[in-house]
Amino acid sequence: MEKFYFEQLKQDSRTGARVGILHTPHGDIMTPTYMPVGTQATVKGVLPRDLKEAKSQIILSNTYHLYMRPGDEIVKKAGGLHKFMNWDRPILTDSGGFQVFSLAKLNKIKDDGVYFNSHIDGSKHFISPEIAMDIENNLGADIIMAFDQCSEYGINHADSKKAMERTLKWLDRCYHHHKNENQALFPIVQGNVYKDLRLTSLKETLPYAKYGIGIGGLSVGEPKEIMYDVLDEMLPHYPTNMPRYLMGVGSPDCLVEGVMRGIDMFDCVLATRIARNGTALTSNGKIVVRNGAYKEDFTPLDGECDCYCCKKYTKAYLRHMINAGEMMGGMLISLHNITYLNNLMEKIRDAIMGDYFTEFRQEFYKKTGDTYPKF
Repeated sequence: MEKFYFEQLKQDSRTGARVGILHTPHGDIMTPTYMPVGTQATVKGVLPRDLKEAKSQIILSNTYHLYMRPGDEIVKKAGGLHKFMNWDRPILTDSGGFQVFSLAKLNKIKDDGVYFNSHIDGSKHFISPEIAMDIENNLGADIIMAFDQCSEYGINHADSKKAMERTLKWLDRCYHHHKNENQALFPIVQGNVYKDLRLTSLKETLPYAKYGIGIGGLSVGEPKEIMYDVLDEMLPHYPTNMPRYLMGVGSPDCLVEGVMRGIDMFDCVLATRIARNGTALTSNGKIVVRNGAYKEDFTPLDGECDCYCCKKYTKAYLRHMINAGEMMGGMLISLHNITYLNNLMEKIRDAIMGDYFTEFRQEFYKKTGDTYPKF
């Protein structure tokens, strides 16, 4: 039996939502799933022990940042990311492409790869598709992403097409250079917001998609309804025998809408980033605990949540921690936010298996009110 394979367990009869299992060498992943982001080989403010308690099945780390420091060779000497960061469940690493291209003033993109200056010390570097594969091989994640060019929202069709075509050429190079059978390579579909480019990219990408497929270049500034429209266009054309991963998307409403459009995997820094600023994701929508309204609120963040934060602390205490600049505030809310998203995905899986996902979606928006506008 292969080390990586996907089983679809249930397809919703009214939408594209589905439940499946992705089998990997470091454990099975029930999908749809949310992946907390551990950019620097750590999910900020959350211990691996607590990530497990929060029901995290898989986490993501960032190739670019780990290449810059401590260096992929050091991670390799440590025994790979799993040992280095003490995480024995599945790990996914992105290719570093998005980070390199987001440093627009520091890079020069050519067909052979990307020349760029470090955001840390200005030193010069070069990453090609082959080098990206070598770095990800050294890091040792279970799932690795192909090196791609992410085009920013707002550029014209011609430039989007050029980036999409370069991504396809780089994919071919990644595919033929990648030799590690212990790592599953996911190609990435690009094409910006142009439906014809997306469909072309998907069609040309499929021959390289053996274990899963990534959808990149969305949630990069475009209105949510445009992202959903692009996903609607792509839905009928996905293969059914592998997971579809929508990259960089992780707000609760986007998780619900993405699942409805056939997405199986998500990741985003949102949960921990907003937590450090005092914003919590709850069953009744977002709340900003630093606000004065919670000064004497001695109730938990979320009465429906069973995380350590909600069982032991109140909004008043969390507000005090955040406003006093104490690390504890961000740590506790980060733990809660990750727990909330993992619980949300578990409830979504239950709804799909029970044939009530459409009703679940309606109830979700009813409870969260105007926090997440429905499209």
